[in-house]
Amino acid sequence: MKIEGSVALVTGANRGLGRRFAAALLERGAAKVYAAARRPETVDLPGVVPLALDITDPASVRAAAERARDVDLLINNAGISTGSSIVAGALDDIRLEMETHYFGTLAMAREFAPVLGRNGGGAILNVLSVLSWFTAPQVAGYSAAKAAALQLTNSLRLELKEQGTLVTALHVGYMDTDMAADVDGPKIDPAEVAAQALQGIEQGSFEVVADDVSRQVRAKLSGDVAGLYPQLAS
Repeated sequence: MKIEGSVALVTGANRGLGRRFAAALLERGAAKVYAAARRPETVDLPGVVPLALDITDPASVRAAAERARDVDLLINNAGISTGSSIVAGALDDIRLEMETHYFGTLAMAREFAPVLGRNGGGAILNVLSVLSWFTAPQVAGYSAAKAAALQLTNSLRLELKEQGTLVTALHVGYMDTDMAADVDGPKIDPAEVAAQALQGIEQGSFEVVADDVSRQVRAKLSGDVAGLYPQLAS
């Protein structure tokens, strides 16, 4: 689909990657950009339409779909990271990760699929992570939720194909955002990630792998488990 002239909704658009997505959409000529956030008053990007939305609240998701009936591009970006491990982490934190990344994304897809269908099909972009393919104890809750969101994305591709909706997965490692502020190591510019993702949508891509870390992990998926987790080989 073409970004120019599109009507887009970006979840978690008040900061980080979501704000970069909203800005990039405007720069590429989107006709309207709904910038969704739990607190719409925190949206400070000129030219967007602030929209109150909590993706973990079904009533809020339904209300957003009722208001934004003209959307033909949905960007499921909103996320959270609690740093919870599977064994030692608080179960409420692990549930919150799943409620946000899996059930929240599912709720958005279910409510907006008919909207997209009525508007010609359009596209959905699900912001996933390299951690949908790889995990570590300190991010196990987040990784499990993103892995579930990956399979949700695969299912949506199949179910929404008939109505002409493209479903694209974005995989990326650490970005230079607030969520990764305490992380040492290389971080990619979220503006670059947004640009790659929007280009992928225009090209009809099912998958956008935005950085070297994600590409390296992607390449190892067909190998032995110890190739991803060398500590298991010893």
